Amino acid sequence: MPDLKEGLDRRDFIIASIATVGASAALTVNAGAANAQDAAAPSAHPASGTAYTGDVIQGKKVVSALDVNDLEPGQRHFLYFQGVQMPTGQHWYVSVTVAKGAKPGKRVVLVSGVHGDEMSSVHTVQTVMNQLDPAEMSGTVMAVTDVSRPAMEAMQRRWPNSGRGIDLIDMNREWPGNENGATATSRHAGLLFNRLLRPNADVAIDFHTGTTGFDVTAFNIASMDVPEIKAMVELYPVSQIFDNHAYPGVLHNAFVDAGIPSFCPEIGAARVLDIEMISLFVEGTMNVLKHHGIIVGPMGRTGKDVGVFVGSSAFPILATQGGLVEYLVKLNDKVEAGQKVAIQRNSFGEVVAEYTSSVAGEMTGKRSDAMSEPGNPLAFILFNKAAPEGVETYPE
Repeated sequence: MPDLKEGLDRRDFIIASIATVGASAALTVNAGAANAQDAAAPSAHPASGTAYTGDVIQGKKVVSALDVNDLEPGQRHFLYFQGVQMPTGQHWYVSVTVAKGAKPGKRVVLVSGVHGDEMSSVHTVQTVMNQLDPAEMSGTVMAVTDVSRPAMEAMQRRWPNSGRGIDLIDMNREWPGNENGATATSRHAGLLFNRLLRPNADVAIDFHTGTTGFDVTAFNIASMDVPEIKAMVELYPVSQIFDNHAYPGVLHNAFVDAGIPSFCPEIGAARVLDIEMISLFVEGTMNVLKHHGIIVGPMGRTGKDVGVFVGSSAFPILATQGGLVEYLVKLNDKVEAGQKVAIQRNSFGEVVAEYTSSVAGEMTGKRSDAMSEPGNPLAFILFNKAAPEGVETYPE
């Protein structure tokens, strides 16, 4: 999940979960941006399609470019993709698993690990891949499970960058990247997007979780006005859908801008494996693969079966004081305008703030860290009408 604005706080919640401004999500190629990117970057498509570096790491071959059409059908392939260089001159390597069907068909890309603290997203993708039998498949499913390697090594959200002093960069503000960009993260994103992700995707799903210190429900972020995306998102038996185009720089929008239907699942809290919630997204992703004819079998549960709530806006409640926060509602609870959702106490136990919702909707996120300083997001409420006059909206 992407990051809250620095003016609010250093902790980020979720990608577009809170954005109220949109980025264009029509399934058309942004020709100007694409041309600028192509001019700045080396060719993303070497003559051979797949480029092996000649290196082998733990028995797995290393590629600097991949075309899944070059791989043997009916088999599972394990590779490392050579990403950007470290300060030492070595490379960050990204794990790639390809289930290449025995028969031709659609190509689906599953991505996780764009943020380094999102463990449930990684486990979701791993679980889906472990359930696939390439010999029985039509088409290809490619999984990338550790995009932001240096962040994952520390299980922290952002990529540590030392090029211009100590800095932490949100990888999910860098897409589609630039292979000759000013930062390692921009170059890493450009390499992955040009040489691994975009060339092998007819459909793409970018899995995330809430940020460290903030818990969220099981929901998808998606542009529901795009029919191909809407059809896939409705196949997930999850509680909520955030119908919003989000904002530029996030991976699923980079896919959409390249003409590839894509959306963003959000799978609960960071730094943990929420097995119960993971199972919902595995079921939904398997439904998507059936929808595209990659695997066969009866559909599992869908959003219709669980009464999914669709909202177009997320209303933020921000802390005005410092102290311990006590919530009066749970995730997924319905709330009404004017309803008290949390109180805050100082070190003496005195109530220093009470927080109410200004909209009617459902709780989609709340702070899991017990203490908060002023300006921290305490809750987000998914709702479906314009905010009343004077209500604070998320300042993206």
